[in-house]
Amino acid sequence: MITLYGGPTPNARKVAIALEEMDLSWRLELIDILAGDQFRPDFLKLNPNNKAPVIVDDEPADGGPPLVLSESGAILWYLAEKTGRFLPTEARARAVCHQWLMFQMSGVGPMFGQNAHFSFYAKDKHPYSIDRYANEVTRLLRVLDGRLAEVPYLAGDDYTIADMATWPYTLRQVELRAAEFPNLKRWFDRVAARPAVQRGVEVGRETLRKETIEGGLAGLSDEQRSILFGDRQYAVR
Repeated sequence: MITLYGGPTPNARKVAIALEEMDLSWRLELIDILAGDQFRPDFLKLNPNNKAPVIVDDEPADGGPPLVLSESGAILWYLAEKTGRFLPTEARARAVCHQWLMFQMSGVGPMFGQNAHFSFYAKDKHPYSIDRYANEVTRLLRVLDGRLAEVPYLAGDDYTIADMATWPYTLRQVELRAAEFPNLKRWFDRVAARPAVQRGVEVGRETLRKETIEGGLAGLSDEQRSILFGDRQYAVR
């Protein structure tokens, strides 16, 4: 059994999608980041970086004690190697898959997150910051659209963990900008049609917060901002 610690966020969803695609037995342990669950002592023992998702694999491939793993890209890589699925075996193709996985981890995830922060969650609105990250999101979408004009999936002909990693981050962008990025839209729909993706994207849906973009942006409280971006986040523990 694999326990996934997380909630209805893109990073947890990418792991849930992988778990579903790989037919692994798993369960969700909800981490409500707006309530500060990430600062609980039991969670900090799993990840001192206080970030979800984290997995605990009770039956790791090496037969040793339970494996605790954080960082969503590393989790996807581990699960693909554990099952021998959704990661090319040929060295060149494998390297390309890793390249696009890292593109998501280093570019799409952080830049899309900063765009959401400054555009929607920051209490004070700074035009420079909003423009900076909105422009970077557009640039990254162009890169993805260009790549997907050449191949059906990010790593090439086959669906891989690189697609699982990237797809949850494109939900809102494709909804709003499909005509602008037709190749991305075509890829998005192809991935969205997969039953495992449909199941994985529902992870924690019933706990979706009204304060989030997907929940309707009802507005963060000062306490929630402290938890995510302020004194509670940066307190010495």
